[in-house]
Amino acid sequence: MMGSQTTEQGDCSKFKAGTPHCCKKDPTVVDMLPGTPYNQQIANCCKGGVLNSWAQDPSNAVSSFQLSVGSAGTTNKTVKLPRNFTLRAPGPGYTCGPAKIVRPTQFITSDKRRVTQA
Repeated sequence: MMGSQTTEQGDCSKFKAGTPHCCKKDPTVVDMLPGTPYNQQIANCCKGGVLNSWAQDPSNAVSSFQLSVGSAGTTNKTVKLPRNFTLRAPGPGYTCGPAKIVRPTQFITSDKRRVTQA
């Protein structure tokens, strides 16, 4: 995960090496706090769960995190999208649409010589 963390790791005993961040089928994901190290961040993350409304400040009305599902498949033909996930937030106005495959997000390295993608 990038830009967020789960509240519990769950039972990861079946993994010998490369233990995942979380092994639960129904994890609770929370936003990270401001000041999180850059290698754990992604754009628009780490606001400690505090978001302004779109009318107050559009630049601070969004938050994001990146989640990789280990058993979801590794190619465009074998990938299985997560289903039945819920976004729980206080108050109305927060929505979560169905998962979909999109073009990879591209990132330019700090030396501006290489492009990586997620």
